[in-house]
Amino acid sequence: MSEKRRKIVIVDDVKFHLLSLKETMKKYYDLYPAQTMDELLDVLKKVEPDMILLDINMPEQDGFEILDVLKSFEIYSHIPVMFLTSNINRDTVLKGMRAGALGFVQKPYKEAKLYERIETELDPEKRAKRIPIILAVDDSLSTLKSINTLLCNDYKVCTLPKPEHIKELLKSLTPDLFLLDCNMPVLSGFDLIPIIRNIPQHHETPIIFLTSEGTMDNVYVALENGACDFLVKPIDENILRNKLALHLKDFLLLRQLRACIQ
Repeated sequence: MSEKRRKIVIVDDVKFHLLSLKETMKKYYDLYPAQTMDELLDVLKKVEPDMILLDINMPEQDGFEILDVLKSFEIYSHIPVMFLTSNINRDTVLKGMRAGALGFVQKPYKEAKLYERIETELDPEKRAKRIPIILAVDDSLSTLKSINTLLCNDYKVCTLPKPEHIKELLKSLTPDLFLLDCNMPVLSGFDLIPIIRNIPQHHETPIIFLTSEGTMDNVYVALENGACDFLVKPIDENILRNKLALHLKDFLLLRQLRACIQ
């Protein structure tokens, strides 16, 4: 038996764009076009789509307004929505992600990239791989255990008790955020900052110090050398979670923006 084809609704006020997209992607999906909010709602009465591809700049209601309407209907709020638009900038991406969009693909798009993005968003295993990775570096095994216990439900937590092994570890691991202790044998947290920053993909990866030595000098040196925050042990769970969410949101938004315009 052949695999069931996925259903994709495409929303764009320009008919040529709808026809072009349908022709490009018809070998992968069953596509249902709509040019307005009313047409979209009519389609949704007949079709249960796996995803909606939504333009932003449209004359009657823009993509953000349409997304708000969809999220207000319980029967439609679960449908994944991805913006397919030429209007890509930091503010647009932030607004879309806050409104509940899965992501953006920039027009003019490449067929292979659009297909890859759709498949990634619709594949639970591929989505799971995007769970943010936290690397905690601390010579205290009890601290590493506590960090893992606090964060493992929301993040993939990797721990490193021997900071001198960080170069080797980063050859096979790409963390989305680093938690560093200050004073450790062989290499301190301050020594680790230039090692991390010298790796191209980690020029802007958030680095947070988590240490019992919260002196003003340590805070200054950490921030001056490229850390984005400084927390003092003992760990306050709520503060730690809030800080991680804050710094990861900005970093992942920047990465999403770059992915959109590649």
